[in-house]
Amino acid sequence: MDYTPVTPFRRSVNAAILKHHAAAQQEVPPSGVNKWEALRELAAARIAFGLSDRDLSVLQALVSFHQSTILGGNESELVVHPSNKAICERLNGMPCSTMRRHLANLVQTGFVVRRDSPNGKRYARRYGDEKIAFGFDLAPLAQRFPEVCKAAEAVRAAEERYRRLRSAVSLMRRDLVGLVEYGRSLRPDLAVWDQASDLAVLTARDLRRKLDFAELQQIEATLSKALDATRGLLEGDQTENMSTNAVINEQHHNNSDKDSYDSELRLEKAQGDCTASHHMSASVAIDESGKVDEPVSKVDHLPRIPLGLVLAACREYQTYANPPVRHWHDLVRVADVIRPMMGISPSAWDEAKRYMGPEEAAVVIVAMLERFGDIHSPGGYLRSLSAKAALGEFSCGPMIMALMRKDAA
Repeated sequence: MDYTPVTPFRRSVNAAILKHHAAAQQEVPPSGVNKWEALRELAAARIAFGLSDRDLSVLQALVSFHQSTILGGNESELVVHPSNKAICERLNGMPCSTMRRHLANLVQTGFVVRRDSPNGKRYARRYGDEKIAFGFDLAPLAQRFPEVCKAAEAVRAAEERYRRLRSAVSLMRRDLVGLVEYGRSLRPDLAVWDQASDLAVLTARDLRRKLDFAELQQIEATLSKALDATRGLLEGDQTENMSTNAVINEQHHNNSDKDSYDSELRLEKAQGDCTASHHMSASVAIDESGKVDEPVSKVDHLPRIPLGLVLAACREYQTYANPPVRHWHDLVRVADVIRPMMGISPSAWDEAKRYMGPEEAAVVIVAMLERFGDIHSPGGYLRSLSAKAALGEFSCGPMIMALMRKDAA
């Protein structure tokens, strides 16, 4: 045909249609393009071109009317002319009005060009060796194939970045949970573990829904700060434990419970007259350099946690509780019975009662009994808690709450 129409039959013209008509006059790649590969790449990059999955279904139906697998190459005729009924049949009965709407979007985005006849019908006629076809031109799908491939690669790269970031956030959340559990075993008195645990729970809840990239980046930054703070606390605590005198915290005696008990008895004899001061209401603390600190007053108030909650979280003590525990002094009596069985020396027990108070020291004993298998040196562990209590940095509440959470899990 000598003339190629630009305007569609009984349809308005806009700048996008004129632009795509002009682009359709370009040459198709000589080697042609595999039509199914072009559809796969366009499906990956459809959002970048403003196409929906239903639009691609209509385009796939149109492409199926093209006999050859290759668009272009030796096949110069790229106009297909199916009727609306035939297109809807290949779309598994899609309503004609719906099909026309998606077809209009394919024309508007430039992946299909209308080649309408004078009366708007779609057909093909031969005039000798020349074939004239009116319908839908698929040439833009082959012409824009490099553009589609580039957009598809960009989408795949963005999806890969998203997957890697989501995986990193999931691993960071898992590490935070593990560090919190370890930190609670070392420093159960710190409230920061509860905050970090809440952050891990909230992150797990957020990961159940579809997050955009910016939200994931914000979560990653929050988790990174929490992990840095947690590691800083744990590394600082480990350094403090390594530099503390073995006579005070007894963490160097890790062979067995019996060895720890014997070691503590030898330490009592070596301390001499210092053990006599444990029965006084005030004590004198002596550091490694030999300096004498000011006396520390005995804590005489009750723990800031109900007795019922302690008894509910700690059950191992019941074997040694005869008669049953009903008051704080009953719990102190039971702790006096349990203490030597755990390998805790009298001096460590007296030190705990002096700095914590008898009731809170008894709570610590029954709480330690719950996780006795995880504590290498009960006497050393109790002395370290007593040292923190002497500085006003210890409370038995977090220990009991940790046991409650462990039972609930």
